[in-house]
Amino acid sequence: MVTGAGGFLGAHLVGSLLRAGHRDVLAVDRKPLDRWSLVHDGVENRVADLSHREACDRVCTGAERVYHLAASDGGAGFAATHETDRMLSALIDGHLLLAARDAAVERFFLASSLGAPEGKRFSEALCRRLVAESGMRIRVLRLPSVYGPLSPWMGGRERAPAALCRKAVEAKLSGDPRLEIWGDGSQTRTLVYVDDAVEAALRVAQSDVAEPLALGARERVPIGALVSCLAEICGVALEPHPVPGAPTGPADLGCDGSELVEHLGWEPRTPLREGLERTYKWIHDEYLRRWGGRLGPREPSAAPAAAPGEAAGS
Repeated sequence: MVTGAGGFLGAHLVGSLLRAGHRDVLAVDRKPLDRWSLVHDGVENRVADLSHREACDRVCTGAERVYHLAASDGGAGFAATHETDRMLSALIDGHLLLAARDAAVERFFLASSLGAPEGKRFSEALCRRLVAESGMRIRVLRLPSVYGPLSPWMGGRERAPAALCRKAVEAKLSGDPRLEIWGDGSQTRTLVYVDDAVEAALRVAQSDVAEPLALGARERVPIGALVSCLAEICGVALEPHPVPGAPTGPADLGCDGSELVEHLGWEPRTPLREGLERTYKWIHDEYLRRWGGRLGPREPSAAPAAAPGEAAGS
């Protein structure tokens, strides 16, 4: 069973399970099916609000393994204005963990965050207590900024790689090389392509490592370097323009990935240029599909308010 299956990472994880030959998969998300990033054939797709314990009991019944990705989260703009929603994701984590315990689920995987918002710190502490008290096999992976096709690219929840890809598409279509950035471009991030993030989740979920592990990459990437890479990809001499007062997030956020190398002998394989090129092409095609060769409505300089409590693994 995969929660947040209608979101970005969840859609890719369900696809990976199908390709591995799993056919008895329950994909769960609270969004209506027509708002899922991708609806897979060959699985049971179910709409359920896991902030209610009864819904958690229903989806855990009969499940052998649970991959819990659902969370109310997004990029710097969303984090700056929706911290309450991010914290309330812990309600879902708690209900689902207890339901999985009572349903005798064999293994439980929790997607956490490198940024460790307060809600996820509580959820990780709850995992430790349940392991100590009930012997549950729980595995936790702290995720960095994950990017790739199907990621949110407009609307307020997008992270820097997808937002910058969209702005590069707009620069190419408009002939205006100016590209708004939040901050001065010096903020550094650990960026992991979605295929690598899914493989890391599967490896950690199946491992014998009980303590939380962090997914990282050897290189921390400045936002300014992302713009330079996108300029090469889209063929436009992009000119970064900082937006005064825009939320920037931490100056440095990431890790070097040494934990997974030490414990699992594995690290992400997709080079930044390759992953970013795939992401740009997907967003470019989605943009043209939606608006043709015209410019769509420009996103405001500060992130718009997103629907509160939309815990869908996006």
